[in-house]
Amino acid sequence: MSTSAVYPGSFDPITNGHVDIVRRSLQVFSKVIVGVAFNANKDSSWFTPEERVAMIRETFRKDGDRVVADAFSGLLVDYALAKGAKVIVRGLRAVADFEYEFQMTMMNRHLTPQVETIFMMTGESHFYTSSRLVKEVVSLGGNVAGLLPDNVVPLLVERAKRFKSGT
Repeated sequence: MSTSAVYPGSFDPITNGHVDIVRRSLQVFSKVIVGVAFNANKDSSWFTPEERVAMIRETFRKDGDRVVADAFSGLLVDYALAKGAKVIVRGLRAVADFEYEFQMTMMNRHLTPQVETIFMMTGESHFYTSSRLVKEVVSLGGNVAGLLPDNVVPLLVERAKRFKSGT
């Protein structure tokens, strides 16, 4: 049986914690759709949705069509159904993540009961990694090698320089 799952997030930028969740999801699902969520009216991301999708595609290039990167706006459950996915994968790092994710899962279940959410604990080596934190570290001149896919590090460093210079 072929089963697709949606792994949604801002991925601004994708981290090795995200990569870990996708790789482990591939052990359970035949296809993982990495859905870059954005709200054009409220987005303060460093990278455009198209740039984030491109980073994800490059990161998972060797996985062929088993990992698909795409951007979406609107309700996650509507997106999942439109993509033919009946499962949403969410990564958890800490108790604070669980509280927020539990609320979102209950709302998604209320909206679309036929779409199920599963949680995966992040790997211990990425437990503390977040997109927000790596952006802060890079903007202060810190080294984030090993926390992001190799293809993403230079893009993040360059973007941080642009933000610092105001261009």
